[in-house]
Amino acid sequence: MQTITTFLTFNDQAEEAAKLYTSVFKNSKINRVSHYGEGAPIPAGSVMSVTFELDGQGFFALNGGPHFKFSDGISLFVNCNTQKEIDYYWEKLTEGGAPGPCGWLKDKFGVSWQIVPSNLGKLLGNKDPEKAKRAMAAMMKMSKLDIKTLEEA
Repeated sequence: MQTITTFLTFNDQAEEAAKLYTSVFKNSKINRVSHYGEGAPIPAGSVMSVTFELDGQGFFALNGGPHFKFSDGISLFVNCNTQKEIDYYWEKLTEGGAPGPCGWLKDKFGVSWQIVPSNLGKLLGNKDPEKAKRAMAAMMKMSKLDIKTLEEA
């Protein structure tokens, strides 16, 4: 059993978000959708929560109302082995959202994501400080990350 689960609180888009995310990531599924009953602060019958998995990682999404907002202080980090993967996730997750700097983006729900090559840590932490510096400088100029450009820096 997963000990720690990411809990995302939406205004009223939990099910829509779960459907999008499970359509984007392989080996993903919606496990359960529950609804608010009578006496809740949100109309009875409305979706209350959705549990879902993205590539085997469990998530819990709640519709909590308009006072809940996402911030850049937390993001979902996606390691990609190829440029094709980066391009795919970037396209799917920026649709209706907004690209950001250095591999960051916000999806249409306001959730922050980092779409990064799996070798980014190695490139930025290169034993040769000049190579690391060049990789960092290259990354700082990018929105969507380009593996080849980072490796050549």
